[in-house]
Amino acid sequence: MNNLNDLYYIGLDIHKKSITFVIKTGGGRLVRHGSIEATRPSLEAWAAAIERPWIGALEATMFSGWVYDQLLSWARRLEVAHPLMLKAIACAKKKNDRRDADKICDLLRCDLLPRCYMAPTEIRELRRVLRYRNLLVRQAVRMKNKVAGLLMELGESYDAQRLHRKKYFYPLVEQLSEIPESVRELLWISRSQMETFAQLERRLLTALEKHALLRARVTRLRTIPGVGVVLALSWALEVGEPSRFDSIARAVSYCGLCAAQRQSAGKARRGSLSKQRNKHLQSMLVEAAKLAPRYNEELSRVHERELQRGSRNRATLAVARKLVAYLLAVDRQRDGFEVRAGTA
Repeated sequence: MNNLNDLYYIGLDIHKKSITFVIKTGGGRLVRHGSIEATRPSLEAWAAAIERPWIGALEATMFSGWVYDQLLSWARRLEVAHPLMLKAIACAKKKNDRRDADKICDLLRCDLLPRCYMAPTEIRELRRVLRYRNLLVRQAVRMKNKVAGLLMELGESYDAQRLHRKKYFYPLVEQLSEIPESVRELLWISRSQMETFAQLERRLLTALEKHALLRARVTRLRTIPGVGVVLALSWALEVGEPSRFDSIARAVSYCGLCAAQRQSAGKARRGSLSKQRNKHLQSMLVEAAKLAPRYNEELSRVHERELQRGSRNRATLAVARKLVAYLLAVDRQRDGFEVRAGTA
């Protein structure tokens, strides 16, 4: 089918309860448009009723994953559009679901669609588990802060370094005789919730570390001094395939470790860290960069060198960028970390 009219081009605008579609030929002739219910049976019936082979495109949203998986076996090719770049290209005065689907369809036909990476289904499922584990960690920290806050509200003194240890916390609460019983109960509830979150977090983390798809990859990444299991899992699941980055600079940009740049008329200005990034991977890399110099001599030298040039935050970002280079190299070579002769 070399003729453009032999293929249909379909633009999809996806929402929680409905999916709007526009079907056109390669030459731009409108074939059909409409809306269907955003359910698996409705989507399956709609895809089965299309009479010609087709290429589709949809915008990346929180609802796009299941739609992409459902239509992948029906489409000749299925593309996912980057939402921020799509807004810049398809900015219009009048906006509705039909127009959005029409714009996506036209961009696909003209090969101007700003494509974004779509990880394999199994990687996305495991990524969802890892992000849920991160949520549990945040909730556990909130409970820890609540325990400390309750004690401060009542003017009770405590050792902040030992507060959340069992051998210190339980005797402390028992000997607090002047606090109301309601506060004592809240302290026990907060402690119970904190332990529950911690147990669930450890269980999910252990399951991910031992998963057959990730075990060998995480083991290789952990050969880098200063890289722990959480950072290795975050890199593997957030990045997906390392071949998507053709340079270290692109990987650094994806992780949100470079400043936004504005250049015009020969003048360049650097701003704060770019907001167009993977925020999950960025936070993990920044936190790891604060501890990694203790275990990695090369990262320690990078930190000290940048610390002399600027602030501590600048040194942390330099270490984080170096970590990205190490992680990408190990992931590409599919081999353990090794310092090459002369690089030190």
